[in-house]
Amino acid sequence: MRSFIPAYQMKTPRDLGEALSILATEPEAWKPFAGGTDLMVLLESGKLADRNYVNIWDLEELRGIEVTDDRISLGALTTYTDVQAHPILREEFPMLCQAAAETGGLAIQNRGTIGGNIVNASPAADSPPALLAYDAELELISVKGTRRVAYRDFHTGYKQMLIQPHELLSSVHLLRSKNRLHQYYRKVGTRKAQAISKVCFSGVAQVEGRMINEIRIALGSVAPIPLRCVRTEAALRGRPVDDFSAGIEALEKEISPIDDTRSTRDYRLRVSLNLLKDFMSELGS
Repeated sequence: MRSFIPAYQMKTPRDLGEALSILATEPEAWKPFAGGTDLMVLLESGKLADRNYVNIWDLEELRGIEVTDDRISLGALTTYTDVQAHPILREEFPMLCQAAAETGGLAIQNRGTIGGNIVNASPAADSPPALLAYDAELELISVKGTRRVAYRDFHTGYKQMLIQPHELLSSVHLLRSKNRLHQYYRKVGTRKAQAISKVCFSGVAQVEGRMINEIRIALGSVAPIPLRCVRTEAALRGRPVDDFSAGIEALEKEISPIDDTRSTRDYRLRVSLNLLKDFMSELGS
């Protein structure tokens, strides 16, 4: 079923200020439109609910990757292709680059954006688990100013987020680390490429003397939201790398996979536990 195009409106603002003004004037009426990789699918199938869109694709204020001594900031319109091409992201944040490389095909990677992947709020999205494991921070902007939100707190329920209708996600901030970190990213899907994940696992850990000093774990497709597994982290932090039975037990209780058309609850649970074991085995080696 194809939607009736004249039933929709799209405004293209001159700059970020005009875009924010449109959203502030009628905050419930207008929705941001960037890469459109998911919205166009819904439009083609006749399932696109909202009717009025603000085209933010050309807003230079939301583009660019900025590097400082302590952090790297990605504009919300940073594409998956931009992520893969950046040398510091490849060196220090390889999980995000791997997630970008495994998202769709080249056309999707050239058009899809990091900001769009976040606010689309799919629990099966590829980049959110990596961003959660990196303890990312989000910057939101409106006519009232800017505010920052820890990404681990951003998703509050299925398709529910700590962003107001008059706000835009403007950038994503990642702290650079001087410590040697072990990073682990795995996406499990039906096939190697252009697949929606059945389970997506991201892990970051710092180990000293075979003891886990710090660890962050995040999963996708196992809960209504991209999930930071804080209880599993607490069960593993401060333990030897080869003593992870408490972490396995905690993860089994912390995630809540479902049966759907792509996979089953039992499969997702088994794979999630196996990925945690594999992550811990790599730490031990």
